[in-house]
Amino acid sequence: MLTRIVEGVHVRTSRCLDTNSVVVDDGAAALVIDPGLTNAELIDLGVSVRARGMAVVAGFATHPDWDHALWHPSLGDVPRYSTARAAAFVDRLRDDSDWQAHLAEGLPPEIADDVPLDLFGVLIGLPPDARTVPWPGPVAHVLEHRAHAQGHAALLIQERRVLIAGDMLSDVLVPMPDFHGDRPDPLQDYLDGLELLEQTAPDVDFVVPGHGTVGDARELRARIAADRAYIEALRDGRLISDSRVTAPKPGLEWVADIHEGNIERAAQQHR
Repeated sequence: MLTRIVEGVHVRTSRCLDTNSVVVDDGAAALVIDPGLTNAELIDLGVSVRARGMAVVAGFATHPDWDHALWHPSLGDVPRYSTARAAAFVDRLRDDSDWQAHLAEGLPPEIADDVPLDLFGVLIGLPPDARTVPWPGPVAHVLEHRAHAQGHAALLIQERRVLIAGDMLSDVLVPMPDFHGDRPDPLQDYLDGLELLEQTAPDVDFVVPGHGTVGDARELRARIAADRAYIEALRDGRLISDSRVTAPKPGLEWVADIHEGNIERAAQQHR
């Protein structure tokens, strides 16, 4: 079910991983951002958009992780955009003849047989100097950074005062720096990404994380502060007390494993 945040911005949350899909519209045309996760959810998303008298005209993937770059025929054969880096990353992945099997190995077991992979990552990379998504509705400003994944981007729908953050600013997941990339200092990359998002705060009333609950302007600032404190503590090797780890949402107890992995990889970076 799509839930209205403000006029022209709706969110659908999957029961798996609290994953958010976003629909931005002008009353007739719709931009679908990070649709997921199962066949039924994707079909329902398409039905919900059409039931509101709109047509999907474009898609956008905030980054190339499996749960953010899915698609389904029910959403239409339309351009699906991402940053150039994200598109290049997923192109390399799909060049492997066994890419679907490799990707399936990392899917949550409870939905592994119901995730449509055929159209995963079929993306059009925007030109490196592109600042907006090419679609006819409200301007979607592309804010690219390197915090979580190659080619990660948030979208600022300034006209609606909504920030779509991708895998950032979650109230249920701790930050996940891109330790697997080729960057020399992923923790600084994460701090730089937070700074970029913080610059949007005066123009934002609501933030939509890739996973978790929608937050208001006060919550946006609080999440930025919490994530910055978390990353700085990782960098400095200090004890981290974060409620997302110490008191996780039921069903997300595995966030503690992500946290332990962050500590281990951060320590390796600074040896």
